[in-house]
Amino acid sequence: MFKEFKEFAMRGNVADMAIGIIIGAAFGKIITSVVSDILMPPIGLLLGKVDFSNLYLNLSGGEYPNLAAAKAAGAATINYGLFINTIIDFVIVAFVIFMLIRQMNRVKRQPAPVAAEPTTKECPFCLSNIPLKASRCPQCTSEVK
Repeated sequence: MFKEFKEFAMRGNVADMAIGIIIGAAFGKIITSVVSDILMPPIGLLLGKVDFSNLYLNLSGGEYPNLAAAKAAGAATINYGLFINTIIDFVIVAFVIFMLIRQMNRVKRQPAPVAAEPTTKECPFCLSNIPLKASRCPQCTSEVK
């Protein structure tokens, strides 16, 4: 069983997949930082100095000045601001992956098939199609060169 696992793990596809997952995780962290540190502050400022990461609904009934205080007190909260950030993260990552796959598909497209060699020719007298090797037209019986 160990030998089978070693063969599986050493295949090129598994290594490629592992590299893709590691790069994807790093890319996800970059996008999360872009959303929370670059995109959301100006949007929050435009919407009246709102910090999206601090938006929550308190389900426990107590009063807390911010999400960190509610979490420290162990209050049950619905963190819809963080959810909005996560949705924006997802949309950006999905769009980037879409653009990447789209470009890869453009590069991979198969070339147009080459036209097949003709198997017939046209009789110059009656304009009917005849085999290439024919010396007489079967329609008008003219000699074709």
